[in-house]
Amino acid sequence: MNKSNVHQNKITEGDINLTQAREKWTERETDGKTRELLEKDARYFLHQSMSTPCLDVLESCKGSRMENLSGKHYLDFHGNNVHQVGFSHPVILRRITEQLGQLSFSTRRYTNEPAIRFAEKLASLLPSDLNRVLLTPNGSSAVGMALKLARAVTGKFKVVSFWDAFHGASLDAISVGGEAVFREYMGPLMPGVERVPPPVTYRGVFEGREQKCLEYLEYVFSRENDIGAFIAETIRNTDVQVPSENFWKEARKLCDKYGVLLILDEIPIALGRTGKMFAFEHYGIEPDILCLGKGLGGGVIPQAAIVTRDAYNRFGDISLGHYTHEKSPLGAVAGLAVIEVIENGRLLHKVREDEAFIKTALDILYNKYPVIGDIRGKGLLWGMELVADRNTKEKAYTEAEQVMYASLEGGLNYKVSSGNVIQLSPPLTIDREDLERALFILDQSLAGIR
Repeated sequence: MNKSNVHQNKITEGDINLTQAREKWTERETDGKTRELLEKDARYFLHQSMSTPCLDVLESCKGSRMENLSGKHYLDFHGNNVHQVGFSHPVILRRITEQLGQLSFSTRRYTNEPAIRFAEKLASLLPSDLNRVLLTPNGSSAVGMALKLARAVTGKFKVVSFWDAFHGASLDAISVGGEAVFREYMGPLMPGVERVPPPVTYRGVFEGREQKCLEYLEYVFSRENDIGAFIAETIRNTDVQVPSENFWKEARKLCDKYGVLLILDEIPIALGRTGKMFAFEHYGIEPDILCLGKGLGGGVIPQAAIVTRDAYNRFGDISLGHYTHEKSPLGAVAGLAVIEVIENGRLLHKVREDEAFIKTALDILYNKYPVIGDIRGKGLLWGMELVADRNTKEKAYTEAEQVMYASLEGGLNYKVSSGNVIQLSPPLTIDREDLERALFILDQSLAGIR
């Protein structure tokens, strides 16, 4: 990437939130009380890339929608990936409320029935001997536990991961993650991490050449000693990169060949997001360790977990993940309720139907607007990459920002990743009317590009 692109990426909305477009938004779209609260938010919270200064002040959320202080509604196609079953789902709220009145916290060295039933349910959803669970309040901790377990099992400390991948924001997670913004100012991180270019289908080192990525992966496995784990997002969430079935089957074989544990990070994409309960089910493989989180708490309670093999249950003399809210009865009932809603509501079937609908709609937009360079997705996870020119594939940063703010004005919220990828990730419970409404807003926003 040349220097001008680096500079452009720094000032694009979604990285530092200080562009002229943001200033105009604040002046035009926020009322006095909202601006006052945004100023207080900026005064008392530490600023950090990608989240501050904040965009608006929310008052309520339900289903697919959020409402701000002045009564404006947004269809939320971002949701921080916690809203698989929508916001404020009545089943989730009821189970948590009931549990609050009985057992709100479980002290360490004691267990509780909800946590046991939750672990049992997770194990029942997974294949073969993936039966052992550790619970934790957040996804970064789940990744940390997975890395520690891989070291203990293999006796090897090195990790292979993909450039541009996101695995959390703690020091160990950013050590294996591939997004540079999280490593700035951090200095030395966890040693022994080898990053390889990811198997992308549009732009990138191995564009359209997954076999080359596999060859590179094997080269690193064979040359670098002490590799104990390969950690990857089964499908990359941020800008929606979807590897082929062949890639993951061959990568699984390479892990087996070289004695490397496969850690699949499905924290943002499991629980039906791709049309399967777990994304790896699309590929006919199994992880050795699976990381879950975000939507696992129903968008109410912070809840994450790792699930791993029975054979790895031999380290009772080390602490892999002692967390204060480790076996949270509230998190457990939330997780059980999420799975219940997905199963009883036949959401996996619904997502596959919605996938066909949204793919057709996005293909129409692709043919209508030359600024769209690529459309890719699975289930209800889609990426629309905006380019200045389809031949050169130069990223259209300014256009992406224009479209995002036009969408917000129309009442549609989503994430812009990599500076130019519109990521669409609605609740799995979204009805067809709201889905059509969101696509209409997106269409109108694209039509208004200057």
